[in-house]
Amino acid sequence: MTVGTLAARPVFAAAPKPPLVPASFTVPTLAEGKGFKLVPLGPALVKIDFDAYMSSIEHLQKTFTRSTAWPHPGITDAEAMVDMETEQARFAQRKSFAYAVLTPDGTRERGCVYVQPSPVAGYDAVVRMWVTKAEYDAGFEAELYAWVVKWLAKDWPFAKVAYPGHAISWDDWDKLTGKA
Repeated sequence: MTVGTLAARPVFAAAPKPPLVPASFTVPTLAEGKGFKLVPLGPALVKIDFDAYMSSIEHLQKTFTRSTAWPHPGITDAEAMVDMETEQARFAQRKSFAYAVLTPDGTRERGCVYVQPSPVAGYDAVVRMWVTKAEYDAGFEAELYAWVVKWLAKDWPFAKVAYPGHAISWDDWDKLTGKA
């Protein structure tokens, strides 16, 4: 094959990824549990979100990202805002759904829940979550996980959801995703 032949081939753009949920599904914008509520992450929550994850950097690096890349002490206010705007846009486009887990009065973030497309065949979605170190130490992570599993089963259109770090170990999830 000659270079000229390669140059003459049409270039195809990657097909856009479909929404995570059907257009007929009403995505929850408020969900309430005992002692907490979930609302979509967005710019209005940037300060309390930043305060929550910055209070628990080492804890989140071990339990959520399993990396020192996020969170880290050098995150700027501008970077935090870009993150919130990105999560808000993904939510609006129905690509993924990031929720802040707030106290009932909405003044403090206890953690976050992320409903995302699964990279592993056989799972409709993957749900990851984190809670601050203080909330983890108080046992809230187990409480939140149990509540989220019931919420997804009851209110979302997924047949099979992966919960890495909970229902499936991180090591097993990494093997399934090819990260092991």
